[in-house]
Amino acid sequence: MQIIITKSADETHLVGKNYAKENIRTNNIIGLYGPLGSGKTVFTKGIASYFNVKDIVNSPTFIISNEYKGIDPINNKEVTIIHFDFYRINKTDELYSIGFQEYFNRKNSIFIIEWPELAEEFIGKKIKKVEFLYGKTKNQRIIKY
Repeated sequence: MQIIITKSADETHLVGKNYAKENIRTNNIIGLYGPLGSGKTVFTKGIASYFNVKDIVNSPTFIISNEYKGIDPINNKEVTIIHFDFYRINKTDELYSIGFQEYFNRKNSIFIIEWPELAEEFIGKKIKKVEFLYGKTKNQRIIKY
């Protein structure tokens, strides 16, 4: 397990970018665990920057999912990043109602899930876990994977 301590949002962004380079391939599912404001979306922005996403990356808390087109730097092929936020999802039945299971039939995609606890049992596939914790200072974050 790797443990990284960041001191700013910019550092958390960079950790996300480096994590993508070292650990993410198409069709991977990444689960981001941690309390509100702990850096999950900033980390996702770093992942998106690695894949050369040009759109503004925001947390899809109210709309459940966002999709971004990017380029996989390993093979120069288009990749879709599908970013979910399940903070407002309370039951697995709600995952069915949004058609969550159908997303995973898509090729050349990367799936990032904030608050993935309900999705774990639903997906039935391996989720790469990244945990976020508050550090000792206001801007410090502890990232484990």
